[in-house]
Amino acid sequence: MSSFKLKGFGLAMAAAGGFVLLPSIARADNEGRFESMDTNHDGKISMDEHAAAASKMFDRMDANKDGRVTASEMEAAHKAITGHKAEKGEMTAADKIRMIDTNGDGVLTEEEHVTGARSMFEKMDTNGDGFLTKAEVQAGHDKFMHRKASK
Repeated sequence: MSSFKLKGFGLAMAAAGGFVLLPSIARADNEGRFESMDTNHDGKISMDEHAAAASKMFDRMDANKDGRVTASEMEAAHKAITGHKAEKGEMTAADKIRMIDTNGDGVLTEEEHVTGARSMFEKMDTNGDGFLTKAEVQAGHDKFMHRKASK
């Protein structure tokens, strides 16, 4: 996929996020989303490729370019990217932010987003090889983006 057609931000957050991340992504877009992150086309996503995608997502969400992403900015970016609001059962933007908001102020800094994305990558890399396969990305989406944050 050429333009991060994300339905949440699971991998970016990863999700939350990820979103957090990690970007939550429409199942129909899984193949394209994975391909857009796999910039060297080797069939897997490295930490560097994931970090680059997370950085692009943060920039896209930070509408006023103040270096911070609020829940309303995240929700607006979600709607702009997908054309609709988050679906029932998906984490809210505020929940995604709580997952990686280390100082508890309710907004994400770029540093918090980078740290959260790294943590989510490590959680999704279930075989510990330093890369994400399509199966690991899908499993991470299913596990992390359809639950409530518990912070």
